[in-house]
Amino acid sequence: MKRNLALALAATAALGACATTPRVAPVEVSRFHLGAPLETGTLTTEPMPGTGAPGLEFRSYAAAVETEALKNGFTIPASGTTAQYVAVVGFSRTARQGPPKSGGLTIGLGGGGFSGGNGGGVGLGGGVSFPVGKQRYREIVVTQETVQIRRRRDGTVIWEGRAETSADSAAPDAQTDPTAAKLARALFQGFPGESGRTITVK
Repeated sequence: MKRNLALALAATAALGACATTPRVAPVEVSRFHLGAPLETGTLTTEPMPGTGAPGLEFRSYAAAVETEALKNGFTIPASGTTAQYVAVVGFSRTARQGPPKSGGLTIGLGGGGFSGGNGGGVGLGGGVSFPVGKQRYREIVVTQETVQIRRRRDGTVIWEGRAETSADSAAPDAQTDPTAAKLARALFQGFPGESGRTITVK
């Protein structure tokens, strides 16, 4: 009896672990540009106007964008020179309530039975279980990023990309550096991409 109970508890724990394993969410990407192929050249990054002074978080997103831009024909300007293009980077991170957390302590009430004399009787079967304590919910972090590549000399936006993804706040995928790299890779996949089309990048 005790052995069976231990096996049942172990199986329940394993199922709970599987159910709580966070999935890696895809990235929704939209891109707009003047037409392919685009001219490339030296490029630097700047924060989107109105976002305040650049901090450590901005530098993570800017570095990821620069890494992907360099893979697609752009170069770093020589010291003391002005870049031909500027990548204007904006981002936001918001939290929303996700699905309830599975697992936890539950109480089960099982059905019993009654049997009368002379072989007659009434049987009651079935059962019900319910969680103990307040239901807890996951927190989902939704991250959005916008990148505009502008020609420095006249301010023309030659390419713009927008990307969005989400992740469980407790997952490594929700941290700043992995999220920045993930969004930048998706934005520059197949650069410059099909203008005006929204795609899903897994």
